[in-house]
Amino acid sequence: MQTGYDVILRGGLVVDPANGVNRVADVALSGGKVAEVGEVTRPAKAERDCTGLVVMPGIIDSHVHLSPWLGGAPGHRMLALAGVTFALDLAGPIDGVTRFAASHGCGLTIGCIDYVRPGHTVSSVDPQSDELRDTLARARKSGAIGLKLLGGHFPMTPEASGRIIQVCADAGAYVACHSGTLNTPQNIDGMRESCEAAAGNPLHLAHINSYTRGLDKSALVEAEEAIALINANPNIWAESYLAPINGNSGKCANGIPESVATERNLERGGFAPTKDGLADAIAAGWAMVHLPRDGVHVLQGGPEGLAAWQQAETDIGISFMANPPEPRLHLATAKRADGSFAIDGLATDGGGIPRNDLCSRGLALVHLDALSLEGFVIKTAVNPARVLGLSARKGHLGVGADADVTVIDLARLTPVASYGGGKPILADGQVVGTGCTMMVPPEGADHVRGLGLNVLIAEAGTMIPRRAEAAPAP
Repeated sequence: MQTGYDVILRGGLVVDPANGVNRVADVALSGGKVAEVGEVTRPAKAERDCTGLVVMPGIIDSHVHLSPWLGGAPGHRMLALAGVTFALDLAGPIDGVTRFAASHGCGLTIGCIDYVRPGHTVSSVDPQSDELRDTLARARKSGAIGLKLLGGHFPMTPEASGRIIQVCADAGAYVACHSGTLNTPQNIDGMRESCEAAAGNPLHLAHINSYTRGLDKSALVEAEEAIALINANPNIWAESYLAPINGNSGKCANGIPESVATERNLERGGFAPTKDGLADAIAAGWAMVHLPRDGVHVLQGGPEGLAAWQQAETDIGISFMANPPEPRLHLATAKRADGSFAIDGLATDGGGIPRNDLCSRGLALVHLDALSLEGFVIKTAVNPARVLGLSARKGHLGVGADADVTVIDLARLTPVASYGGGKPILADGQVVGTGCTMMVPPEGADHVRGLGLNVLIAEAGTMIPRRAEAAPAP
């Protein structure tokens, strides 16, 4: 007698470019894995009719924020509503990320890299290698898989930036960079400086569109320069996002914003780079506060936003309309001569920042024929799995892969269901998942398990493969 599966997704358009699948089929899930793809005849404990819907590998957002410093606890629910099954927090601090994962988990798997911030995790803007190795060791014991340079917010010397990348490379740890140092702001020159600082070592270069805002020359010219830089550095993996807003901290100290990026955005809007200038910008609607509402964050300027910022004693997220459309669209769709994407991933820099738009904006590009459905899956599942070193188990729907699945309504540009490890996260637009799994290094596993979280071990040296060493995109 045939035993039944846990879940069967019936009759959807299965789009799995890693396995060359683009056809109507059933997908069976059992024991947390993909069990069968095709015409499934066995019974199941639960079935879902996916006729007219797209069934794809679970969406992986490789750049989000889920910490007390940026994003906040509602980010878990916001990601679940967006159809995401795996997310990488790109700043931490790690202790806050694990705390929120334990208290607000919605069934996702997440990873985190801890920030390198002068006066917080390191002593100065020019930490030496021994201090950085200690910083990485502490972060890994707490569950972080690596470190993040916060150049655009809290810049350090160019030399320190290079040391951080080298220390992570030596340890086989993940490392990402928000370009900018004490010498160079977060523009195309800052991006070029980051590429040089990597010196051939692995690096995840965050939100490429943030360096192509047209502040120094044409935004499209800057985008082309950014693509050329990535193409010349196969050690560097990159992502961009599609939202017009950025994300910043509104926290002020000694009468000025703590984040350099916040100061620069105030100046762009004609406001003083001070606490009073930020108050004026919020009141005028140039800066918008991330206001909690019904379990998620929404953008709010004017008197209501100002009151929320003041009530939080400035320690709350804010956003500015900082990103012009032309480079966002170009970076999301541009390809190299070999047909692979010029920018590897499509992410959001979202989570608790209200711009989790991989479906709403990414699928709009499919409607415009700017991306194929296969291209959308490559940029939101296949390539992110590769950069995380998880291609064997995520980013595809081959038999034996993790049962991470997103079901989308292409006509409405929205996710309708998702599964993480075969368990429902999103069902008919409602978040039903609970708990959280964290991708952690071996030395952080016991600590994270002690917080009540499941763990996925990140093996040293498997993450951020050189592009020439990675399997080519289908």
